[in-house]
Amino acid sequence: MWGREPCTFPRFTGKGMQKSMVYIIAYLTAHAGKGDEVVALTTPLIEATLKEAGCVSYELYRKPTDPDALVFVETWKDRAAIDAHFAEPHLKAFQTAAANLLASARVEIVHPERIEVV
Repeated sequence: MWGREPCTFPRFTGKGMQKSMVYIIAYLTAHAGKGDEVVALTTPLIEATLKEAGCVSYELYRKPTDPDALVFVETWKDRAAIDAHFAEPHLKAFQTAAANLLASARVEIVHPERIEVV
């Protein structure tokens, strides 16, 4: 679906995975032909977010066969860091600017013990 072969989730048994880490997968679908405009809006968002204390990684991917389909894959220190991110002015500015360009958005917060959809 997103330009990759199906895969299984790796099992982390040593360094690199902390139990408190929380991940976000945000699926954005722009209105037809508006993907480039949404991507342009992400530059200041990504730059500012990477400077946040609790941000471990913040990556944007685009579906190769559908340039209007975007996915953010994010790693955060903990849920408190995500809550702080959700209150940041640069995220609110992106949400406001992109609102009329997006056909849909789905955000999944992946905790070690559960997945929450917001």
